[in-house]
Amino acid sequence: MKIMMYGHGGSMNRGCEAIVRSSASIIKEGIGGAQVYLLSDNPHTDQSITKLDDVYDGSPSPLRKYSYDWLVSSVRNKLFQDESYALGKIHDNIIRHIDHMDVCLSIGGDNYCYGEQPGWYEVNRRVKRQGKKLVLWGCSIGEEDMSPAKLQDLAGYDLILARETLTYEMLKAKGLTNVRLVADPAFTMEKEELALPEGWQEGNTVGLNFSPLVWKRNEQSKAAVHELIRHMLDTTDMAISLTPHVMQEGNNDYEVLQTYYEEYKHTGRVLLLPDHLNAIQYKGYIARMRFFIGARTHATIAAYSNAVPTLVLGYSVKSKGIAKDLFGEEKLVLGIQDISSGAKLKGAFDEMVRDEAVLREALRGSVPRLQQLSHRAVQYLAELA
Repeated sequence: MKIMMYGHGGSMNRGCEAIVRSSASIIKEGIGGAQVYLLSDNPHTDQSITKLDDVYDGSPSPLRKYSYDWLVSSVRNKLFQDESYALGKIHDNIIRHIDHMDVCLSIGGDNYCYGEQPGWYEVNRRVKRQGKKLVLWGCSIGEEDMSPAKLQDLAGYDLILARETLTYEMLKAKGLTNVRLVADPAFTMEKEELALPEGWQEGNTVGLNFSPLVWKRNEQSKAAVHELIRHMLDTTDMAISLTPHVMQEGNNDYEVLQTYYEEYKHTGRVLLLPDHLNAIQYKGYIARMRFFIGARTHATIAAYSNAVPTLVLGYSVKSKGIAKDLFGEEKLVLGIQDISSGAKLKGAFDEMVRDEAVLREALRGSVPRLQQLSHRAVQYLAELA
């Protein structure tokens, strides 16, 4: 079985890297002879993912103004309101590989959370037109993200694998019959443990991840996180490890966390992990933390999967759904509005510390079940063959 992964922006987002790494591993483990190929917007960032059979450039190619393709697409759009020609040319780096594959996996689990996606709709139509199997792999979609066009596109998939219960139930309620419940493949990802940095307290370090996405959506959250850091320094003896997980231009956790580091490095208890580690190396550090506080979903999955009690600075359905599947409730997930309040952040942190043993025990019980659901996705994939 030849499998093509597309919808991947590149591994400077370590969460995207985690999905690709873990997916390639469990697919090859579960389907004998499977070959896995990746289409990436930034293929140079994915070269270290050894389980892939090859990585291709899948980046979009904008139409050059006044070119033949631009003229044809302009006429078709103006006369017939038909964008398919233009979209096909823009996404040709993906489309030209379809014919060589058996199954096409749309792996951008969040792609449907950001408005209409006519480009992906067109790619998906081309996949079906060429008689290939079409799978949406490990997605999260909120009720607020849905539209008639999106629902029509989703109905065209041979298989939709929802990575948490909230998305699964919502899609089923919309009348889709091609949906199965699984878990994020990153729950199964391996870790690499590097040497601990200076200032790390073994067994007594709390990780903190924060992102520009959250910062921009709630500017007051910046001050609230300052309050939280001061609270942790004043009321505990723990070290604080600032932990980046996305290093994309304009969306760089490291730049945000560096401002906090400069403010508190004089305490000797705040350290900043480097910005060049890969997903399994960050997971190796997160796994050795006592607690974790994170805005990036796959940083929190790295913590959860190692039974590290975690406070999620949530901004989407995936954060809530994953917590619900782990704990039976949306446990220790703060919404985007909640994190403008230093008092709420401090209160949630204190709750996490108070319930440390209970949370750790709950994760030890539930994570193996989610890992089984991750592997079940491969079983569903194999049944398509």
